Formats: sequence, C-alpha cells, structure tokens
Amino acid sequence: MAAHAQLRQQVRRLGELLGRTIARAEGEECLAQIETLRQQGKAAREGHTDARQDMARVFRELPDESLLTQARAFTQFLNLANIAEQHHTVSPVGRASQPYPDPLLDLLARLAQDGQPQEALQAAVNRLQMDMVLTAHPTEVTRRTLIHKYSELAGQLEHWDEGADPALLQATDRRIEELVSQAWHTEEIRSRRPTPVDEARWGFAVIENSLWEAAPRFIRDYEETLARHDLELPLQAQPLRFSSWMGGDRDGNPNVTAAVTEEVLLLARWKAAELFAEDLHELGSELSMAACTDSFRTLAGDGPEPYRALLKSLRNRLLQAKDAIHRRLAGDRVNLDDCLLSDSALYTPLQACHESLLACGLDAIANGRLRDTLRRVVTFGASLQRLDIRQHSERHLEAIGELTRYLGLGDYTQWAEADKQAFLLRELASKRPLIPPRWSPSADTEEVLATCRTISRFPQESFGLYVISMASQPSDILAVQLLLRECGVDWPMPVAPLFETLADLDGAPDTMGALLEIDWYRGYAQGHQHVMIGYSDSAKDAGVLAASWAQYRAQEALVKLVRDHGMTLTLFHGRGGSIGRGGGPAHAAILSQPPGSVEGGLRVTEQGEMIRFKFGLPDLAVRSLQLYASALLEAMLLPPPEPEGNWRDLMDRLAADSCQRYRGVVRDDPDFVPFFRAATPEQELAKLPLGSRPTKRKQGGGVESLRAIPWIFAWSQNRLLLPSWLGAVEALREAQDDGDRAALDSMSRDWPFFASRLAMLEMVFMKTDADLSRAYAERLVPAELQPLGQALADRLQADAAALKALLSEEVLMRGDQWNRESILLREPYIEPLHWLQIELLAREREGDREGWSKARMDVIEKALMVTIGGIAAGMRNTG
Repeated sequence: MAAHAQLRQQVRRLGELLGRTIARAEGEECLAQIETLRQQGKAAREGHTDARQDMARVFRELPDESLLTQARAFTQFLNLANIAEQHHTVSPVGRASQPYPDPLLDLLARLAQDGQPQEALQAAVNRLQMDMVLTAHPTEVTRRTLIHKYSELAGQLEHWDEGADPALLQATDRRIEELVSQAWHTEEIRSRRPTPVDEARWGFAVIENSLWEAAPRFIRDYEETLARHDLELPLQAQPLRFSSWMGGDRDGNPNVTAAVTEEVLLLARWKAAELFAEDLHELGSELSMAACTDSFRTLAGDGPEPYRALLKSLRNRLLQAKDAIHRRLAGDRVNLDDCLLSDSALYTPLQACHESLLACGLDAIANGRLRDTLRRVVTFGASLQRLDIRQHSERHLEAIGELTRYLGLGDYTQWAEADKQAFLLRELASKRPLIPPRWSPSADTEEVLATCRTISRFPQESFGLYVISMASQPSDILAVQLLLRECGVDWPMPVAPLFETLADLDGAPDTMGALLEIDWYRGYAQGHQHVMIGYSDSAKDAGVLAASWAQYRAQEALVKLVRDHGMTLTLFHGRGGSIGRGGGPAHAAILSQPPGSVEGGLRVTEQGEMIRFKFGLPDLAVRSLQLYASALLEAMLLPPPEPEGNWRDLMDRLAADSCQRYRGVVRDDPDFVPFFRAATPEQELAKLPLGSRPTKRKQGGGVESLRAIPWIFAWSQNRLLLPSWLGAVEALREAQDDGDRAALDSMSRDWPFFASRLAMLEMVFMKTDADLSRAYAERLVPAELQPLGQALADRLQADAAALKALLSEEVLMRGDQWNRESILLREPYIEPLHWLQIELLAREREGDREGWSKARMDVIEKALMVTIGGIAAGMRNTG
C-alpha cells in the first residue's frame, strides 16, 4: 500500500537509531544477534518454518540476562513502530489515504447533498454528546516517564515528513536519537504493582499531555465545520466530556477504598487547578486591553487593565484551592470546602470577559485563546473529570441485610423481590433516618457506607454514574439510592445497572421495565435513564457471536422501553480493546448499533493501552474524536435499518449454535482449564505488577472466576485468541450448509450490525497464528493435554479458511488495507517475542527452582513482563 511507504521508511529509520543506541550500550555483537533474529522473524512470517526453529534454538542457548536484552530490544522496536504509526495516522499523507480523511466535513457534505433538513441537522448537533470514560488496564505497563518521551518523539517526526529543511532534519535526527537513547536507558517496567492512585495519576497525565490541548482543538474544528453548513454550536454546549473509573471502580478490587476515592477526587481537582492556573497566566499576559463594558468594569474594578485584574483574582482562587488540597493530602486539618471550587466559579468570570470583549468589538480576541479556555471549563470542569463509582450488587445486598438484622427486621438478603422493593420504597419515602448513629457495622459494610459518605462531601459535578455490577432486579438499583440518601447524598446521583452476562442481558428489559413502573423511581430519574452494557463477561460467558446478538437485542428492547416511558436513554458501552471484549474500529461499531440507541448520546469506556493509541497525542486525539462525532451524527440522522424478520430468526439460530459450540469447549471439556493455564501466561499474569486489580474476583475457582481482561489477554499472548472466534464461524458454516447462504449474503450487504461482526472476525483471524499457538502448547503443555491444543489450532485454521470462503476472499481484510498493513508491519518484531516468551515461560515453570538466586528470578520475571508488554504493544487491541 503506497500510503504506508512513508510509514515503513520512518519505522526503518527509527529502528536504525535504536540499533545504534543498542550497539553503544550492549555492543555490536548483541546488535548483530538482534538483527539476525529480526530477519528470522521476517522469514518466519513469510512461511519459512526453519526460521522459527532457529529462533527457538537461539533463545534456548542464551543466558537469562541476554533474554532480557533481546526482549527489551524487540519491545522498543514495537513501541517505536506504534509511535511512527500514530504520527502517520494524522500526517497529511496518512490522513489522505484513510477511509475517512475529514469525517465531519465529508458527512455534512453528504447529508446536505441528500437533502437532510436543516432543522434535523441542528437538532442532531444539539443532542450530540460524547462521554469518554477512561479506565485502568492491567496490560498498560508503560511508565509515565516513557510516555512523556514517546510524546516528544512523535512531535519530532513531523520534521521527517516530505519537504523538511536539511539542517532541520539533522537536528531532528539528533534529538530523536537522544530520546531513543533515553528510553533505552530507562526502566520500562514498574518495579511494583501500581496502586489505584498511581493508575489515576496515569489518567491525569493523559489529560495533561494530550486531551487538554486536543479537546478545545476538536471543538473549535467541529464548530467551524458546522458553521460552513450554517449550523451553530453554542459556547456552553457540551459535545464532549471525560469521566474516569480510576479510583472509583471498587468491584472486586479491595485496593479501592473510600479513602482512595477521596484522594483521587482531590488529586484530580489539584491537577485541574494547576492546568487552569497556567491557562489564566497565559491569558493574563495577553488580555492587556483596557476597553470593556461598564458592567465588566463594576466586576473587575477601576484598574487600567480590567481583564488582567479579574483573571489574576480568579487565578489566585485556583492557587489557594490547590494549596489547600496539598495541605489536606499531607495530613493537615484543612476544611474540605476550601479545596472545592465550583464549575460556575470558573466559568462565570471567564464568560464575563468574553461578553465584554465581544461588546467592545474585540471578536478576534474574545474567540481566541479565551474561548478555548471556556471550552475547557465546560469539558473538564474544576474536577478535571467526573468520577464513576462502581460496586457489585452483592455488597449493597449484604450491607442492607446486615442493617435489617441489627434492627430486628429480619434478613433482607432472604426476602422475596417484592418484599425488598416494598421495604426500600417505604424507607425512601420516610423522613426519618434508617441507619442508627451508634451502629458498628462489619468492615465490608462500613466500606460501602464510607464510599457513599465520600460522595456526599463532594459537589455533584465531581461524579458521573454509580454503576452496579451484576444487577438483575429493580431492588439492586433502589438499594443504592437508599444507601446514598442515608449517607447524606442530597441530589439524585444517576444509578446505572450493568448487564453483562448472557442471562442478565436477556433479562435486562424485564428488569428495567419493572423499575420504570415504579412512580418513585421515575421521579428520581428525572426523565433520563442510564444503562451499562457489559461486553467482556457476556463474551466470556457465551462466545463472541452469541454475546453480540444478546447485546444488540437488549439495547433494542431498552431503547423502545425507555422511549415508551417518555424518557431519554443513554447506553454506556463497557467495551474493551479486544474483539472478545467488544472492541474494534469505533466508527463501524457506532454505526452498527440498533436504530435510536445513540439518541441519548454516547458513553463508552476507553481502556489502558487503547487510551494511548487513540488519545495519547493531541493530533491523534482530535482525529479519534472527529471519527466518534461523525459516526454519532450519522447514526442519529441516517440510522441503520432494523433487521428483517428472517435475519432475526437466523441470528437466533447462529447465536444458539455458536454458544453451544463455545461452551462445549470452555465449560464442558474437563481438559480445557488445565490446558488454558498451561498454554498461556495466565498463571504468570497474577504474579506480575501489571495493575492494581486482582486477576480473579475470587481466589481459587476456574475460568468463571477469572476476570475478562486477563482471560482475553492471556489468549492473545499465545496468538490463539480463542474467545474472539470460537464457535462463531462454525455456526456460520453450518447455516450456509443448511441453505442460508443467500440470507447471510443479504445480511452482510445490508445490515451494518452483521457486516461489522464479520469484519471484526476478519481482524481476529488476521492476528491469530495457529502454528505459534501450537508452539506454546508443544513446549509448555503436559503430554496428556496436547490433543486439545492440536484440535483447537486445527479449528482455528479451518475457521479462518471458512471465513474467507464465506466472504469470497482469498486474503483477510482486503477491504481494510490500512489496518491490514498496520498488522503486517509489526509481525517481524512480534514473532521473536513469542519464541522468547515461550522460552521464558519454560524456564519460569522449571520444577527445581530451590537453587535459584533471587537475582535470577527477578531477571526472568522482568524479561517475561517485557515480552508481555511488547506483544500487547504489537497486537494493539489485545485486552
């Protein structure tokens, strides 16, 4: 692909600079060995099996320290390739060759050409709202210090584009080599498991280094694009905002406590105060003019530079709040109110500046940097982000059960659903407190109550949703509302049930229907209902095809249900980076949703390494937000068709068949769990400091107790990617053999939902490698489990061939050359990492480790962690 020629050239140049760095640090012989392995990796991807055997032999003979060096080298190659691709994506050459070079402009032009009424366009613009929810991810192991270096390196790559001055190129090469050398000599892996506060700080760094610049740039571009089509975006419009789970998601993570949540809330405000203070300092240096309105003069005083005076006063308030937060976090007795600045306290003075400048005819000044700062206040606010709280429904059930037992009312946990609802509604209507002041609950219940009390101490604008995992009954939602009220939360915090298993998704319409029949609840919801759809656990439970159909049907039913009640529905998509967790290209994913499902806006999780790939650089973030916004507008104005009756019937059969085939392996084969643990790094993931959350919800147990992220992630490491395809293509092939080929063709052609499923399966199979998965099994799996490994690899190969036949294609992803080339670009660098990881896993699992020194164990564990991070970087949407 010609568009990737520039990218390949830049990757080669970065590789050469890294090679020079390695040669200076480790010696020419080490570099020569790395280059030999890279060539072998390339040969292996071209089908030379002897190259794979040679790599395996080399790694078996290398000492532990050399394996670590090799792991670091290929991981750095992949990191540099990712940086080059991120830059290429937003470069003029790269952007011009993508399917949507200017997505917003192209869409509006198409809508105008199709005769879309202006009123409908403006109404869609008014409704458009994107809420990007940043979440931690255990596969994101890159340290903040390296992210800073990579960001600057990406900025330098602009000078490598065509037409740069030779002197500038020489200076650029020197600076890039310096940054590459800094990265090589920096410890790339955390030495300890991150805390939830560490993860939150990582999220703040993404905002500071990228989104702070990108958000107003995107909104300005969006506003100007709309203006070309006589559409308006009011200054106080909120098309974009950011939320976070980091420090608020306590489901199964005992490290997230009420104290941690308060610390994260304060740290976020500290960072917001710092960033806005910097903005105001820059504005103060520019707004030196004296002309202002009389009303502004009254507000700012009689000084010669009224704008500077007002901005200085506001900046001082920010600095005082920042200092108060610092002292409170240090343990000083500081009143919490001194730490809290409201959004309106920020916005109102800046709005006054803006209106005065406009009134004085200084439009260019009013709509410059000042307007960008106003947009930041609307987008980020004084709290920087809105923190979601997530907890498992069982924790609320047990807390109320403990309370009713203490009060002599019986055991709430054993009551029928109708009795629970009656009790909760009675207490919600009561004016007396339910919780006795001198009650001493258990530690678990006290933690639930402490979290609710923390919410009560901060302004409403600090929070997003209270998300309830494994919600299955109306009482699960009402229980949270009662606990919040009892702990002093005097505003209606939106409570979103999370439907994530197949049974929960199928039961979601009944659960929500019963809830919306309750008069008290409808009054509480104030016309707006949030529901979270979980992609991870449903795919883990039933396989990717059955899960995606269940998600579609649940969303479709919920849209109709909430609309029938005269309310607005916002669906919150808990999508991961991988196909097995609902991931895939965001533009296609939005356009494949049921009709009407985005009318209440889009709320979606962005996780770990995918945050960096989508939003890690300002230009990249602007591009990602443009794709989201254009897809949302298109879905609102040109919604996809409803599926035809025979399509629904066929999807029902496909879902049932694929689920049965998936569960036949994952649940019913007694060899499956031991095979999974032997053939993947699942056991090692739990020991490595990759994230604050435990890999299992409950210690012990099998696959059902394993969290979806390590479940998917472990399979991506050995390139089987089993949860992302098992059962799906076999069901499609069965339908075709039963005479449904014509229906499958029409679904693929005319139904975006089904077409996107096939496209994501193509991407999955493009990233799988049956021979590599066999290599993991042959080296790591006991002999009695080898037949299962062979059978799964054979199924993988057969399914990939069957999908190509179904699509009438000789190669996968022919219609998506951009992403196909992206995958192929990384393969020569990922290949050696797999063979290296196999060797490290074999050494890690050696039976006799008693004689090992701590130094040796540390080296092997570190090298293993580097390979895990490197493969994740190369695979991109992996966990």
